[in-house]
Amino acid sequence: MFSPTTSRSFGWRLWHTLELIFTQAVRNVRKNHGNAIIGLMLNIVQTMMLLGVFLLIFVFAGGGGAAIRGDTVIYLMSGVVLFMAHIKTLSAVAAAEGPNSAMMKHGPMNPIVAIGGAALAELYIQVLSIAVILFLYHTIWTPIEIDRPFGAFAMLLSVWFSGLAIGVVMYALRPWFPSLSKLLTTLISRLNMVASGKFFLANTLPSSVLPYFLWNPLFHSIDQARGFAFINYNPMNTWVYYPALFSLCVIIVGMLGEFYTRNRASLSWAAKQ
Repeated sequence: MFSPTTSRSFGWRLWHTLELIFTQAVRNVRKNHGNAIIGLMLNIVQTMMLLGVFLLIFVFAGGGGAAIRGDTVIYLMSGVVLFMAHIKTLSAVAAAEGPNSAMMKHGPMNPIVAIGGAALAELYIQVLSIAVILFLYHTIWTPIEIDRPFGAFAMLLSVWFSGLAIGVVMYALRPWFPSLSKLLTTLISRLNMVASGKFFLANTLPSSVLPYFLWNPLFHSIDQARGFAFINYNPMNTWVYYPALFSLCVIIVGMLGEFYTRNRASLSWAAKQ
C-alpha cells in the first residue's frame, strides 16, 4: 500500500528530464501531421518555395552585383534557412503547452519539458530539411562547397537558441496577455523579414544605417554564417558571440517570468488562451 520514497540523484533526474523532452519532441513532430515524413516534406516545400520567391526577387531587383562572389543560392540559403529556423522556433516555443493545458495535468509534465520538446522538434525538422535541400541541390543542380561547414552549423544553432530565448519570454507572457503575446510573436517575425539582413551584407551597409540592425541577434548570425560559408567574405561589423550572449540574457528573463507565472496560474486563465 505504501511505497518507500527514494531520493534520486541529480544525474538520474537530468536523464529523466531529457527523456521526457525527447518524447515531447516526437509528439510535437507528429502533432501537425500524423505522418512524420509528410510533415517533413511540407516543411521542405515551404522552405524551397520561400527560397524560390526570394531568388526571383533577388534576380529581378538586380541584386547580383551585391552578392558575395560565389553561389547565389547558397548566399540566399544562408539567410532564408536561418530566418526560417529562428521564427519557427520562436513560434513553436511561444505556443507550447501552457500551465493550464491538459498535458500539464500529467505528473511528469512541466514547462521545461514543454519548452524543450517544442524547441527540439523544430531543430530536428529544420536541420533535416536543410540537409535534404542541400543534398538535392548538390546532386541535381551543381556541387556545393561550404568553406567552414561546422561554423555555419554553429550559426544555425545560434539562431535556434535565440528563437528559443525570445519564445520563452512570449511563453511566460501568454497566460497574462494571450492576444499581446500572439501579436508580438507575429510582429517579431514580420520585422525580421527586413531586420535579419537576408538580402544584403553587413559590410555593405553605411555606418549611419548599421545601428538599426546591430541589435538583432539574427542579423549577426546570418552575417557570420556567410563568413563561414564563403572563403572570400570576412564579416567586419558583426560579432559571432553576440547571439549567444543576447540569448542567455533573454532566456534568464523569460525563465524568471515563467516561474512567476507558473506560481500564480489560475484555472480561469484557460478561457483566455
